[in-house]
Amino acid sequence: MQAQLVVDCRNQHGEGVFWSPSDGMVWWTDIEGRALWSYEPSSGDTARHEMAERVCCFAPRARGGLIVAFADRVSLVDLATGEETLITHFERGNPETRLNDGRTDRVGRLIVGGMNEGSGAANSSVLSIDTDLKVRTLFDGVSCANSTCFSPDGSVMYFADTPDREIVAFDYDQATGTVSNRRLHCSFAAEPGLPDGSCVDAEGGVWNAEWEGRRVVRVAPDGSIDRVIDVPVWKPTCCAFGGPDLDTLFITTSRLMSGEEALRKEPESGGLFAVKPGVRGVIDAPFNG
Repeated sequence: MQAQLVVDCRNQHGEGVFWSPSDGMVWWTDIEGRALWSYEPSSGDTARHEMAERVCCFAPRARGGLIVAFADRVSLVDLATGEETLITHFERGNPETRLNDGRTDRVGRLIVGGMNEGSGAANSSVLSIDTDLKVRTLFDGVSCANSTCFSPDGSVMYFADTPDREIVAFDYDQATGTVSNRRLHCSFAAEPGLPDGSCVDAEGGVWNAEWEGRRVVRVAPDGSIDRVIDVPVWKPTCCAFGGPDLDTLFITTSRLMSGEEALRKEPESGGLFAVKPGVRGVIDAPFNG
């Protein structure tokens, strides 16, 4: 199977894609392009929303608006007015780190992790933003947080510290929002790319975009890779199921750190791609704070 280009947006660094059933649109961020994007599959309409700063990930809020992880903080944002309400700053004492990947859990908390974009040291962390807006650190010692997603019943949280070349699983207590029993779920040591953003399907499979691997893979519940989607550009970044039937996998990609020759050969880099892989996804809960 090969994913096909659906939006030739040429993002500098597309990321953080999700499906919004309330408006029937796919949303994602171009982190380095400082913009949010939306795409309506039923009409083909696409919109770009300029942002003053980098948006690393975001999610719709149940009571309206968005929860947004900027590079240095998490805030509630009204996209129409630009009004922002700060929830928390992120690692103010560390100039090398910024927020990166995140998703909501099944009850509507936002779990978002950081990355070190300076030295690459494993000195960042993963935060939980609860529905009462309380903030706590789930764990630290992270170099580049990615792949955060949850099993269909919400009892397992998946996560990757990308340079480790593996996806790990935690038992996840939905009542308290805490993690335990960290274990290896799937090694990417023999894969062509590194584990970047992930989502899950209704059967419990984890779909992962392989950074610099030109592919998205499905990790079965037993930890084996049982399906591969070819992506015709070098740097897939994240994926999410969407469409009215949740049967389309949408894939963001990047042009970041690609030279002129690479972009000449692959001008669709940074585009939004899609494929119907034969399974359905699970809708992420909106942020319930």
